[in-house]
Amino acid sequence: MPNESASIVQKLWNYCNVLRDDGVSYSDYVEQLTYLLFLKMAEEQTTLLGKTAIIPKKNSWQTLLTKAGTLLEDHYRKTLETLGKSQGLLGVIFRKSQNKIQDPAKLERLLKLINEETWIGLDTDVKGDIYEGLLQKNAEDTKSGAGQYFTPRPLIQAMVEVMRPQPGETICDPACGTGGFFLVAHDYLTKTYPLDKAQKRFLRYNTFRGNDVADSVVRLCAMNLYLHGIEGKNNETIIEAKDSLLSHPGDYFKMVLTNPPFGKKSSITIFNEEGKAKKETLTYERDGFYATTSNKQLNFLQHVKTLLEMHGRAAVVVPDNVLFEGGAGETVRRELLQECDVHTLLRLPTGIFYAQGVKANVLFFDRKPASDTPWTEKLWIYDLRTNQHFTLKTNPLRYPHLQDFIQCYNVENRCDRKETEQFKAFTYDELVQRDKANLDIFWLRDESLEDSENLPDPDVLALEIAEDLEAALELFSSITEQLEEKSSQVV
Repeated sequence: MPNESASIVQKLWNYCNVLRDDGVSYSDYVEQLTYLLFLKMAEEQTTLLGKTAIIPKKNSWQTLLTKAGTLLEDHYRKTLETLGKSQGLLGVIFRKSQNKIQDPAKLERLLKLINEETWIGLDTDVKGDIYEGLLQKNAEDTKSGAGQYFTPRPLIQAMVEVMRPQPGETICDPACGTGGFFLVAHDYLTKTYPLDKAQKRFLRYNTFRGNDVADSVVRLCAMNLYLHGIEGKNNETIIEAKDSLLSHPGDYFKMVLTNPPFGKKSSITIFNEEGKAKKETLTYERDGFYATTSNKQLNFLQHVKTLLEMHGRAAVVVPDNVLFEGGAGETVRRELLQECDVHTLLRLPTGIFYAQGVKANVLFFDRKPASDTPWTEKLWIYDLRTNQHFTLKTNPLRYPHLQDFIQCYNVENRCDRKETEQFKAFTYDELVQRDKANLDIFWLRDESLEDSENLPDPDVLALEIAEDLEAALELFSSITEQLEEKSSQVV
């Protein structure tokens, strides 16, 4: 992050520490910054650039600066309520917004901090870096729980580099979080190609579409994209707050890049007559789905396939259970291998995600037209997990750690790949002959199991043990669900 960006992030973040004493969490603070930054920049666009005002005059940035004390607090609350009823981007940013800064003096101080900068004058990269820096700090705060929406940037960079988006291609993320895949793809496109005027306009308005189920996350994503110069036409939004799995959007995309939320089961909360909450399993019956299941990850994998236009490309982060689970899992894998070219699997190391207990992979596949013969000829698997030990703080995953995978992927000519110690190919026949078409394949010797001197640090060991236990619990839960389903069918 450039020094200019870092200094502003630090200034804003230092003030967050003051507000924490009043019970304002990191997440709440970033949300309040989002509201105020948007109001400030909308004001600057009108006064400095002469654009038509999108904020009603009675709710403008200047009206906040003229008030103090309880008058300021009351006016800010009413402003948020008014803007939350708007359409388009305004409605997304301010939907269900609330003032979480109860001390008017501290709200006034935050207004002055933001007012000190001319945000519209900052370079797009600088503004983006500032906001992205705040989101990353928010993700690093384990108490906020925001880490689940923040995919490690080195991983996203590697995925985008091997997927190689082209100018004019559409890109979807049905679980977009704070927009990490969009921003890295946008950066790749602007730095790789000399875009003409039409291509730049397409990139700004038409390239990206996304959803996320949480209002607060969609708000952060929309603001993040806006600060990076990505927006819908006429202040419309390209990000929607909705459950992507409920229905097909009606549009098809050249590329899907996504890391669906961790957590295996889809459920909804209902209340009985006594007012007690109860969770009920949620399944999705959709045209184009291979199997009906409550497994959220399997549903997202099926959903991604339906989003692709013919010959479209996908890169999806999936947990291990998607690779080995029976029942619906086996059905989905066999059908996917038959109907798509499932060509690459990257086995990810543990300790790289903010959400703990996750063993994940990246599955790469291309959608193909109907055929009597399977489209998958070989699945190439790169093992970045065995004998690899990463932690979020002391040994985080960095882009150079993925360089060998990028070279092995061989973007220029996937037909000319070469096997290495970490990169092996498995034919379609080998895959479907495995029990349940299990794709959870490994071949490297785990050195830590044979040589006690090579054991990782105790904190890494403890993390890996915790992840193994959580994976085992997921598996037991899956088996229990299958037994319950079978018993109910018998009855």
